[in-house]
Amino acid sequence: MNAQSRIYVAGHRGMVGKAICHAIKAQGLPDPITFTSAELDLRNQAAVNNMMAQEKPTHMFVAAAKVGGIHANSVYRADFLYDNLMIEANLIHAAHQTKVRKLLFLGSSCVYPKMASQPLAEAAILTGALEPTNEPYAIAKIAGIKLCEAYRDQHGDNFISAMPTNLYGPGDNYDLQNSHVIPALMRKFHEAKAQGATTVTCWGSGSPRREFLHVEDLADACLFLMQEYNDKPLVNVGTGEDLPIKALAETIQTIVGFEGDIIWDTTKPDGTPRKLMNCERIHALGWTHRIGLQEGLRKVYEEYKANPKAVRAK
Repeated sequence: MNAQSRIYVAGHRGMVGKAICHAIKAQGLPDPITFTSAELDLRNQAAVNNMMAQEKPTHMFVAAAKVGGIHANSVYRADFLYDNLMIEANLIHAAHQTKVRKLLFLGSSCVYPKMASQPLAEAAILTGALEPTNEPYAIAKIAGIKLCEAYRDQHGDNFISAMPTNLYGPGDNYDLQNSHVIPALMRKFHEAKAQGATTVTCWGSGSPRREFLHVEDLADACLFLMQEYNDKPLVNVGTGEDLPIKALAETIQTIVGFEGDIIWDTTKPDGTPRKLMNCERIHALGWTHRIGLQEGLRKVYEEYKANPKAVRAK
């Protein structure tokens, strides 16, 4: 990518797409091409084809997807499968038709089998059954990966795929019903401190181990891969480090300044005991994350604390 590139970021309003746009601007590259969902329905093939023919992007980041928590994935299974299949198929096919020089498709760690060996290596994809609660989303993402590989095999298109680990950062979702663990814990401790509560209840035993990557590091990795990686195999993007949820909760408790006790509700499920990405491939290419977890959590909490209602509404 250079000053003459036309860079299209699909999904620029999401946490990942927004971070990619910021990274593009920070590197002095041209402002990315973007469209809101009101301006362009990515499920509409004709609309996508017309946009691509008009804009003629040279590079594409596919960060657009229908996303949601366990409840949404369980209730709206057809929507999650159909919408995501249509979005990625329309974008990838249109990229081929308009001769986009390079496309990066963003998947998710949920593409790996539920019982895959830890840490999760790229070769583990399609070696076992998926986690049932997010199977439709995972199947759609696997289809996107395979579509990129198929266009590369059949037509020589330079389409690559990246699989990020658990993400956190600016623009996260703080809804307690649908958010992931970091924003949920941050909001719980913040509100408990504000209300003068003496305890905060967290689900499970706190023993499962999880890996977390700041979304700005993911954006940096995406630009790195766009510039440096041109091979077929998908690439994991993470830190290669994990910690128990109990340690994560205690770290957030300290950052927020909540002085009460944590109660672990062991009647609630723990989930998978461990979920860690094998990041040897991207490390060998020369990329590693830069934002440590404590530093990243402090940055995120400052954003949340500055305007909790606005952040909560995202």
